[in-house]
Amino acid sequence: MNTPIKLAFLILTISLTASAFIGPVKRDAVTPEHQKAVEGICNVVQDKRLCSITLRNVPSNDPATLVRYLATAAETSVKKGLKFLEGIKPKYKGNAFATTCITGCEKQLNNALEDFADFWKAAGKNLTSMADNYLTCKNKMTSIFTYHSTCLDDIYDKTLLKEVEGGIGLGKRMSGESVDVFAGMGKVFNTFNIKTKLNNQKDTNELLPPPLSFYYY
Repeated sequence: MNTPIKLAFLILTISLTASAFIGPVKRDAVTPEHQKAVEGICNVVQDKRLCSITLRNVPSNDPATLVRYLATAAETSVKKGLKFLEGIKPKYKGNAFATTCITGCEKQLNNALEDFADFWKAAGKNLTSMADNYLTCKNKMTSIFTYHSTCLDDIYDKTLLKEVEGGIGLGKRMSGESVDVFAGMGKVFNTFNIKTKLNNQKDTNELLPPPLSFYYY
């Protein structure tokens, strides 16, 4: 008598476990509205994959929030890069050249963080303030990207360069994508049918270079 009861209990357990995995149908966390917003932002950068990965879990469809989050992620990556440099210092203790390079990189990244502080003041919290301070925002983001590049340009030791690039490279890429987004703010506004005029009169007669993401390696 015991065996049928055990068998029935086993079947019931299996069916309950299976139902827990099968249903209810899992709802996709990325809504069509959110996907459209992310695509609208990432549309202006060449390496769209990193941009999409960075923004896809941000719980907002607001373009301003998404644009600012991309810059926030870049800022966070700069801070992680500084921690990384601090961590590899002991490894190169006694190597004067490496120590000088690492110290120089730390200085550059700290300068980048100072520019982030200025960027946040200029960018504000909405697209209108970003448009009004377009040139300042783009220049600040450009300088942040340049700090990463200058840091790496000063390292001639290939082994050290590879290690440092691996530790701070994400910040460089994310800063570059943020620059590209700000350089393409007009396109972002058009995507969302936002009627805001960019403060970019100084750019009208200049031949713009390729987006910074063009130079990624």
